[in-house]
Amino acid sequence: MKQKSLTNLMLILSAMIFFSCGGSTESTESTEQTQTSVSNTNAPASNKGQAFIDNKGSDKNVLQVAMGSKDFTTLVTAVKAAQVENALVNVGPLTVFAPTNEAFAKLPKGTVENLLKPENKAKLAFILINHVAPSNYPLNTLTKDAKKGRKLFMASGKYLNVENKDGEIYVGGTKILKSIKVSNGWIHVIGDVLVPTDDK
Repeated sequence: MKQKSLTNLMLILSAMIFFSCGGSTESTESTEQTQTSVSNTNAPASNKGQAFIDNKGSDKNVLQVAMGSKDFTTLVTAVKAAQVENALVNVGPLTVFAPTNEAFAKLPKGTVENLLKPENKAKLAFILINHVAPSNYPLNTLTKDAKKGRKLFMASGKYLNVENKDGEIYVGGTKILKSIKVSNGWIHVIGDVLVPTDDK
């Protein structure tokens, strides 16, 4: 029992360290931060870690909400293929910009199928964590950030612009369609996949 408790504690601490390493000098008051490496988020889940702990009765986290929605079936498939489930269930806070099935369908033909191949797991994981901000960003905070011209630091190490266009909030050039409060942060539903570019 002690060994199991210690293992669970180490998993939780690892997840907390992963998401605490992001930060933006433009969007937060934090000082120098260490960028997150893709390899840390691409560790095989193998039915271990927080994503596979039965927590019935608790409020739903990001992954549980996504798995329970018919709008995110492609996203959930991608998360499982990249084995980054545990990255979406850590204690947070975190903000996930979740592309709908229609968003993935906008990608060039064959893109999703190609990314789901085992040999492209690292690339897929990198794209997915580009949708995760290791901080708490409700819509009102994003509205303030847009007014101040701030950018969001993502777990991928990239930055996303936040804009207010006629009262609608856009992140990375795509509009936030809906916001959902979850136990470990926020889900903002978006209509496009935020594919990282070479520049920040």
